[in-house]
Amino acid sequence: MSGDPRIDAYIAKAPAFARPVLEHVRARVHAAAPEAEETMKWSAPAYTVDGKILLITAAFKEHAAINFWRGQELRGAEASLDAMGQFGKLTSVTDLPDDKEFDALIRHAAELAKTAPAPRQVKHEPAPPAELHPEFARALAANPKAKAALNGFPPSARREYLDWVAEAKQDKTRAKRIANAVEWLSEGKRRHWKYENC
Repeated sequence: MSGDPRIDAYIAKAPAFARPVLEHVRARVHAAAPEAEETMKWSAPAYTVDGKILLITAAFKEHAAINFWRGQELRGAEASLDAMGQFGKLTSVTDLPDDKEFDALIRHAAELAKTAPAPRQVKHEPAPPAELHPEFARALAANPKAKAALNGFPPSARREYLDWVAEAKQDKTRAKRIANAVEWLSEGKRRHWKYENC
């Protein structure tokens, strides 16, 4: 396994008590699952097998944590893990299982990563198409540049404008939103353009 310099930097910045824990976990992963690769996931050191997460480590102000990605499946075979596959709040290497037990967990997790199917993803029904309010349609017809900009946006950006206008409860509010929308669209701006460069 080749080392990831981002993990070196993460460990160097970790609180002093956490560094030995993170280094020990890294060494055990190297020993028990030499095929694993190092990477960063969610700004934390992670180890993967065949592109699937094996485990993630993290250092906080007062504790470190280890999370086996398929921890619930490991728990069935290894009672030392809690329901989420973590060892609780770690403050030293002595909070970890001995190397023999820890290596067995790592090897088991690596096998799960290689052979277990990925969790099924729930499919959601697509949202119904956003409707163009008749008053907004008239305003766009009077301003071809704004209409072309809206039609050129991806569906999510178009929906932001259409929903914003449609959600107005009062005619006065809707008219103001339509005026703003036409102005911004004629300048090629998305609905939330004010926040895009923040």
